[in-house]
Amino acid sequence: MHLLVGIDTEGDNQWDAAARLNQRFENIYALPRLHALFARHNVRPTYVITYPVATDARSAEVLRTLDAGGDCEIGAHHHAWETPPCTDDDVRKHPYASMLPRPQFEAQLASLTEAIERAVGRRPVSYRSGRFGFSADHVSALERSGYEVESSVAPLFYESHKGGPEFVEAPLRPYFLAYDTATHPGSSRLLEVPLSVALNRRLPRGLQHTYARLPKPYASKRILRALRLLRLRWLRPSYSSLEDMIGLARDLARWNEPVLNLLFHSSEAIVGGSPYNRTQAELDAFCDRLERFLSFATRELRAVPATFSEFRSAYVSAPR
Repeated sequence: MHLLVGIDTEGDNQWDAAARLNQRFENIYALPRLHALFARHNVRPTYVITYPVATDARSAEVLRTLDAGGDCEIGAHHHAWETPPCTDDDVRKHPYASMLPRPQFEAQLASLTEAIERAVGRRPVSYRSGRFGFSADHVSALERSGYEVESSVAPLFYESHKGGPEFVEAPLRPYFLAYDTATHPGSSRLLEVPLSVALNRRLPRGLQHTYARLPKPYASKRILRALRLLRLRWLRPSYSSLEDMIGLARDLARWNEPVLNLLFHSSEAIVGGSPYNRTQAELDAFCDRLERFLSFATRELRAVPATFSEFRSAYVSAPR
């Protein structure tokens, strides 16, 4: 089993419309502190970075320094609302990339890829879409641009009611993507590494899919969670308790899944950079959960830390 840590590396508090219009990058300038936490556990993070981060001179310098250490990877994080060509209206509407016309998506992908290459001196090969806005329609363009790993798919994720993606039927296990569906294996060279997400109870797949597609999904799932009947567990330290993350990781190991894929945003690692860690006490608790989980995963489960591209190399060479 491998341990992946993919950080959506972006401007401060992208949840807030005013912050999106007036970009700040204090969390990027603080990344060396976060990177030191990873180094204590020999974790090899993948920083997937947005266009504004890549084109901010000080942020680019921070990332070049981290990359030069040889213990991380710099990938691409696509925000459809702030990657050119885009408009002020895009910033206000905050669209999923899956909503873009194909020519605009391809032009934005080229802009993002080239900006990252200028910033760090190498083309990215790993990709994640902001707001999980990935579509199978993106696979061909990603392949042509040299991408090898995609990690936007979250099993049981459902935002069709908001015009967003649906990944309800996606497996936990990595798979090479198809050109016509994001949730089933196909013949592309682009490896999907799904996020680590599963229910707290083992149910037949049909019941899992019914849960994911419940009417009024947010309210319905809050009720089930409050009643302690059913809840989703993510490897997301701002989102999940340490108990839930450890329980999920134990289940994935017992099910012989090959990867733990942990996610958070770079802006969650400073006070006030996100809706989650608004005080020093909340940030300290976040860092404690993260450290304790990384220690558990690497020591008790003996998960091998890897960047996204390192995992792909190991995955394709492993006998199956």
